[in-house]
Amino acid sequence: MKTLLCIDGNSILNRAFYGIRLLTAKDGTPTNALYGMINIFSKQIEEYKPDFAAVAFDLKSPTFRHKMYADYKAGRHAMPDELRAQMPVSREFAEMLGLHILDMEGYEADDILGTLAAMAEADPEDCMAYLLTGDKDSLQLISPRVHVLLAGNAATTDTDEAAFTEKYGVRPDQFVDVKALMGDSSDNIPGVPGIGEKTAKTLLQKFGSLDGVYAHLDDPTIKPKMREKLESDKENAYLSYELATIVPEAPIDFEPRDAIVQPYNKPALYELFQKLEFVRLIDKYGLRGAD
Repeated sequence: MKTLLCIDGNSILNRAFYGIRLLTAKDGTPTNALYGMINIFSKQIEEYKPDFAAVAFDLKSPTFRHKMYADYKAGRHAMPDELRAQMPVSREFAEMLGLHILDMEGYEADDILGTLAAMAEADPEDCMAYLLTGDKDSLQLISPRVHVLLAGNAATTDTDEAAFTEKYGVRPDQFVDVKALMGDSSDNIPGVPGIGEKTAKTLLQKFGSLDGVYAHLDDPTIKPKMREKLESDKENAYLSYELATIVPEAPIDFEPRDAIVQPYNKPALYELFQKLEFVRLIDKYGLRGAD
């Protein structure tokens, strides 16, 4: 079976920035996110030895979700200047590591990961997809042939269907339904006010899906106050479902075999590591004399 590694570049860079104290080169260039990112990338490449690998990045332009709901992700703090300065170099790093770069105006990196995961599932020659991200949204994509490598501050966790259900109490395909009911403050997805995670999971364990919940509002286990909340915010619940759902068919001109992993560009890595003063990484990757 072939292996496809799909990486959410923005998410990993963001995770690395907040997980490592601020580092700077002698000229003041911030480097902590880049240092953490390349370590996370290379560790997963070494462990899973993918046949194909791609890194998806977000673009600054609004997505279809912003057009659907103007307040989508409203209220988020602006990206720190120290992190913003490291964004362009992160793409260079990914290319030097032999990885294919993908982005798509109007879509998020999540949607590209979802599209690549769907391609892997549809591959007639069998392909296993591993999605490397620091964002739990991608957990909805888990399937028999899709694992999520969830990057945390201390380690990266390989999550399959069994591990997800054991931890969250619902199936991966119900994860969007949970968000539709409880909302998501990090993305400013409204959900149904007054319904939290525990209640949302209880409803889904009994009725199976958002549609199932609304088809059984007269069930005696749904108390009058909860029924009233569900009825009055039905529109928000279904809007939240659409906002939280990762698109599995972003119109990217790509096939997994376009992203055969290439050897590291050692001369370019050596030059950049010198510039950013990543001395330990020069030795780790055996780059001395690669210029």
